[in-house]
Amino acid sequence: MIVNTSNYGVYDNQEIDIYTLKNKHGVEVKITNYGATITSIVVPNSKGELQNIACGFDTLEGYFGKEYLENAPYFGSTVGRYCAQIKDAKFVLNEKEYPLTANCGTNNLHGGVKGFDKRVWNAAPLASSLKMTLFSEDLEEGFPGNVEVSVEFTLTDANELKIQYQGVPDQDTPLSLTNHTYFNLDAFSNTIESHHVQVNTSKRQALDATGAGTGEIVDVTNKSDDLTCAQRIGDVHQKMGDGFEHFYVFDTTAQELQELAHIKSEASGRALTVYSEEPCMLLYTGKYTSNALRRENGEQYGKYMGFCCETHRYQNGPNIENSPNSVTKSGKEYKSTTIFKFSW
Repeated sequence: MIVNTSNYGVYDNQEIDIYTLKNKHGVEVKITNYGATITSIVVPNSKGELQNIACGFDTLEGYFGKEYLENAPYFGSTVGRYCAQIKDAKFVLNEKEYPLTANCGTNNLHGGVKGFDKRVWNAAPLASSLKMTLFSEDLEEGFPGNVEVSVEFTLTDANELKIQYQGVPDQDTPLSLTNHTYFNLDAFSNTIESHHVQVNTSKRQALDATGAGTGEIVDVTNKSDDLTCAQRIGDVHQKMGDGFEHFYVFDTTAQELQELAHIKSEASGRALTVYSEEPCMLLYTGKYTSNALRRENGEQYGKYMGFCCETHRYQNGPNIENSPNSVTKSGKEYKSTTIFKFSW
């Protein structure tokens, strides 16, 4: 794997860099240390044509445009300290209530107003990977404990983008990091509704009216959102009358990598297979993404133009009894791996 570094812009009087990972098959991933954010992923199609399949921008300024800030899609970013929504922006831990920043109605979303996606990470290119680290202070956005987290990106010659998260807090604290890349296997020439998706579970989290997990696990067997057999995304959208924002739940008691999902485009021949140790994956088909968003070269984003496979702990986990590993104990290691494998 080749790692190259170049300047990406300036934020808060700091020089921001962008790093390019490239393998022998021409797969190329660009990542900036602003938010540990994936800005593009170039993958061949079945004809060998190299095209970008990830929402993002070629300049740092793109992440500060009016439309982007108002829509807040979190393109490609590393999300934390706890991703997804926490009900009423609070939780009780060790008999103490911790109020959080409410930035999604009355709930806390993706770590708060200035979560990990809006921080500048320290980056270190290694022999065969790129490692970024970030120090999060006690009570930052309301979360207890100091913790230094890291995310390591590795692009292999097997066309796998491996993302490894790690951290050790000095107090018990909720920790759940994810990557928020939006993919379009047709390189944005069409919506993702023509893609076929399979998700290897028949369970998902139930959500309340605010969008927070209730603790109930729903069996979707033979329902419209049962994806255990591959379905065309647009067909399921039509059946549901809406796009996906589904938190699918997996049996990961052994905490071993398993295949969670497989998405394929017949038009381009590209496919993405998702592996993770995490007990939950949000399948999101960009139903709230603004049509005003596009890359500097005109590449069009918007509703149903990209899908996310966000692997993480339970949504609203700190408020759900017995949710697996939603809290990392003081001095214990938080560790998680997700792999995006590309084929064509």
